[in-house]
Amino acid sequence: MVLARTEAMHRDADGLDTKSPEAILQLLNDAQIEAAKVPLDAISEIVDAAKCFARTLSNGGRIAYAAAGSSGLMALADALELPGTFGIPRDRIIIMLAGGVEALTNLAGAPEDDVDQALSDFKTNGLKKGDCLIAISASGSTPYALAALTEAKRVGLETIAIANNAGTPLMQTADIPILLQTPPEVVAGSTRMGAGTAQKIALNLMSTLAAIHLGHVHDGHMVNLHADNIKLRVRAARIVASIAGCTQAEAEKRLAESNGSVKAAILLAAGAKSIDAARELLEGTGQKLRPALSELEGNKASHQNRT
Repeated sequence: MVLARTEAMHRDADGLDTKSPEAILQLLNDAQIEAAKVPLDAISEIVDAAKCFARTLSNGGRIAYAAAGSSGLMALADALELPGTFGIPRDRIIIMLAGGVEALTNLAGAPEDDVDQALSDFKTNGLKKGDCLIAISASGSTPYALAALTEAKRVGLETIAIANNAGTPLMQTADIPILLQTPPEVVAGSTRMGAGTAQKIALNLMSTLAAIHLGHVHDGHMVNLHADNIKLRVRAARIVASIAGCTQAEAEKRLAESNGSVKAAILLAAGAKSIDAARELLEGTGQKLRPALSELEGNKASHQNRT
């Protein structure tokens, strides 16, 4: 039987436990760096996935992540940060994690085989056509992730899969398969290492590109962040000041007027007559700041010409 890449022995693992601590860490670090380069081979598929992700949210659908074990932790890390970083409503993000909440303190292996739980989680979350499901599994055959993916296909969701082995059920089932062919792990089968690193990078790339498509990033600024602590409120004001070219005090004032909306605050600081006018501009541009600013400048120039 041919071992999957994620189960095979690493080429430099012989005598691993006899090496010096420094040599072991060098090998582990080198393997992580090698794994981190792998998503570059799947850029085209990640682009397609990001478009699907953004399209789903734009059309009112939800994004669901389905995974188990270490892959579940990678999915969780990506999903949980989307509301705060990009202002995506929490109820538009679904997390299906084998073992449920208990897995956050006891990441047992058995739940990843629970097909019935995957189907129950799918039903409980009310996933339907118009939503998108992302299944993640290093092996590409984890029963929980595969059951969720298969059910999503049956119901008519758009589907994305991320796996580290080629020719596996996840790769063969998904509409958009993202193959991350990471080398064998230094500790064979320990996919929290190289495979997990590549998964996290691919998820970061996909969700960040989707947020850019949605207009939540402007010149490298997160202009749709949810500022719910001191650090983020300071960041929000700094973003408004940088883009609108105003003082920090002016930025803070405009953020108060906009109830914390960074995009609206920028438009107010740039000359929008009222919060309603700022919101109308954003509504007309699909919540994209750059065309809203251009339209505002055009309106101002037109008014100046008339006067």
